[in-house]
Amino acid sequence: MPSPKVFVSSTCYDLGMAREQLRTFLIRLGYDPILSEYSDVLYDPRTHTHTSCIQDVPNADMVVLLIGSRFGGRAVPEALSLLDLENLVNSSFDVTVLREPEKLSITQLEVLKAIDASVPVFAFVEEKVMHDQLVYQKNKDLSDKIRFPSIEKPDTAKYIFEFISFLQHRNKGNSVISFCRISDIESHLLKQWGYLFQKLLREQREFTSESRKMFTISEQIEDIKTAIISTIGNSQSREVARGVIKYRRLADFLSGLQFANYSLVTDGTLFFDELLSESGIVRVRDIPGPRPTFGRSALIKSDGHVTRLSFL
Repeated sequence: MPSPKVFVSSTCYDLGMAREQLRTFLIRLGYDPILSEYSDVLYDPRTHTHTSCIQDVPNADMVVLLIGSRFGGRAVPEALSLLDLENLVNSSFDVTVLREPEKLSITQLEVLKAIDASVPVFAFVEEKVMHDQLVYQKNKDLSDKIRFPSIEKPDTAKYIFEFISFLQHRNKGNSVISFCRISDIESHLLKQWGYLFQKLLREQREFTSESRKMFTISEQIEDIKTAIISTIGNSQSREVARGVIKYRRLADFLSGLQFANYSLVTDGTLFFDELLSESGIVRVRDIPGPRPTFGRSALIKSDGHVTRLSFL
């Protein structure tokens, strides 16, 4: 039976006990926890272990991030190359931490890869670290002179706090929760995942209802078309009417193009690409979408004007 795969991302040395308890919690729920120390990650012998971790993140259904007092090991360049930094820059209003990507840790890269791959991230920060992060934000100019009690190595404080800020200022999914005990995390996740499941069921009901309405409207439109055509007495006129209805979108598109002489269209002597050329179209470019589509293109004129074409 398929189980949701939950990738647990954190430093191991300081949060080892928390990771162990979280693993037990996930197994109890019937989920499939992914923790590196349990060999849940495929360590491909052809790549660095950091790269293996990053490659495994998109295979998860969710990522649970724990941030504590340690920064962790700095990621190798090979792992960093797997990220789309431009996409990540556009995902948050505070991208200070991305200005020096070569200084990111492997834990941070795991989370960034999840964001890059649209894997939901549930972020948790130790309460004492969250408190010091607020102090850091209000005293950035003096941060080099402040020793933050919650951070084990002072030279890593900036990178930990700036990463938290990046998460808090994401365009979406920017919830960052502080925790004191693992039970705080468990309670939050139980509620959030319950809400998500409930929302999924409700959206499915609404989608089914809307689909039925659209089907009914489509049937009514077809009935109206049939009724209109049946009122036309001349058989040749009826065929013309059927053609107008069938190729209405094509007719609308052609009428939107600017021809010096519209007889080029009505005569029917030119091929479609020749008609486009006559209207000043110099290039046709496919419009990418979230899933494979047919008939969606951008028509580019010599003056740079773009017209969208869709027969679907």
